[in-house]
Amino acid sequence: MSQKKQPRRLKPVEAQAKLVSLRTGLRKLNLVAASIRGMKVQAALNELEFSHKRISVDVRKALQSAISNAENNHNLDIDNLIVAEAYVGKNLIMKRFASRARGRSSRIEKPFSEITIVVRELGEAA
Repeated sequence: MSQKKQPRRLKPVEAQAKLVSLRTGLRKLNLVAASIRGMKVQAALNELEFSHKRISVDVRKALQSAISNAENNHNLDIDNLIVAEAYVGKNLIMKRFASRARGRSSRIEKPFSEITIVVRELGEAA
């Protein structure tokens, strides 16, 4: 016997994309995510295209993936999509050691992050 299929967590007018293991810190990634929250997807793509942040290239790929999921998997109209949610989370931390004076060492932490982007189709009234 197989398990029951899990119900879909998102509404029928929503699609998401998740990108894990982004090589940047949480606070830096959250700055980019905050800049696109609530925008129409075309405006958000333009914002990420001309952003000076290094990580905006990867966030743009995640947003394009969410748009593609909405169009191909859920038959949503891409002209009426907005970025409903864009939230970040912690992932693993690589730990490295650097030599210091007098035979000591100090720890260097290299954090990874993840981002989830949810796009929602606006109705005709909106």
